[in-house]
Amino acid sequence: MSELRIDFDAAFPTFVDQTGVSCAANSPWAPVIVTKEQIDSEVDRLAALPRPANGRRSSLIVHSAAITPALAPGIQVALSVLNPGERTTPFRHNATEVNFCIRGSGRSQWANRSVAFGQFDVWNTPSYSTYWRENSGSDLQVCLTYSNASLLRYMQVYVAEENPGITKIAEDERNLIRGNGQSSPYGVFEIGSDGAMLMPYETVIDPPAIESKGLFWPWETVHAELKRLEALGSDYAGRRLYLLYNPMTGRTNGTTPNFFATITIRPPNIVDRPHRHVSAAINYYFRGRGRSSVAGNLYEWKAGDLMLSAPGWTVHNHASYEETVYELTIQDQPLNIAMESLLWQENMKEPPALLGVKSGVDDNFARLLRTPS
Repeated sequence: MSELRIDFDAAFPTFVDQTGVSCAANSPWAPVIVTKEQIDSEVDRLAALPRPANGRRSSLIVHSAAITPALAPGIQVALSVLNPGERTTPFRHNATEVNFCIRGSGRSQWANRSVAFGQFDVWNTPSYSTYWRENSGSDLQVCLTYSNASLLRYMQVYVAEENPGITKIAEDERNLIRGNGQSSPYGVFEIGSDGAMLMPYETVIDPPAIESKGLFWPWETVHAELKRLEALGSDYAGRRLYLLYNPMTGRTNGTTPNFFATITIRPPNIVDRPHRHVSAAINYYFRGRGRSSVAGNLYEWKAGDLMLSAPGWTVHNHASYEETVYELTIQDQPLNIAMESLLWQENMKEPPALLGVKSGVDDNFARLLRTPS
């Protein structure tokens, strides 16, 4: 067996008769809380290990229902630790990442950009972008990394490389892909009156390129903007959050093409309205305490806990206790918008909306901005 040759086991197809059969019900994963104490214990364990050859001290946080290592069906979460002065070796994979520093500080380098980060800063890493990370501080550096690697593993198309070389497609190779420089003389053209079109091979394998950049959202700046939302007062009915938006995701409203990351400020004693959405949600609570109700089950959480707080399409809501709550939420909403599968039901008395195809839910933010003080 080699990279190019695989000796497959024998396989065979079957027919599964679905005549007259109702669609099977979903089996959502149960909510789960990874406590601050569990995370701290794993951080200490990783920090005490001998330094590995690739420099990456890391553990995947895996749900007991997972087929591939994941905390939600399409969301892999890694806990990474670097001791002071340590640095990882260069690495790349065909997954995109959202990175969140929960302790310490350091520097992340990818492509032609380097950023110094601290506690509660967020940055994304584009797919197939070579990167490394170092701890230039005096404390342990602890980060959570959310990626779509688990989904790619399930599809059996995950590709990762240690110490990758520089890849450049030569022009003659590009021409070979396109047919020795020859292109279809017909191009893309419409074949009817309803918008249906035909596209030739050369265009299929050379779609318009959108630059995917690594972006940085410093906590100090985001926090100041969240405080402005807090000041809106009780008349504001929307959730007080900001999406860490990456413009390359366009209409899918993402931080990466797979995920959005939002940071929420939840004033004391605020209770959300029950709602549900197809996208799964993972929350890291980094200040305050509160509770979540998920499909009729109550879960209490505190600062430092990580929670699969909303399995896809389960009714849920969250509430803060006596302190202001801050949380980072990761959802696979952009992927579901791209797949035209993102049902969202903000009001359980109203029918769900298919976001990205039909208009979503309304809040009263615009009205508040128009109302004289």
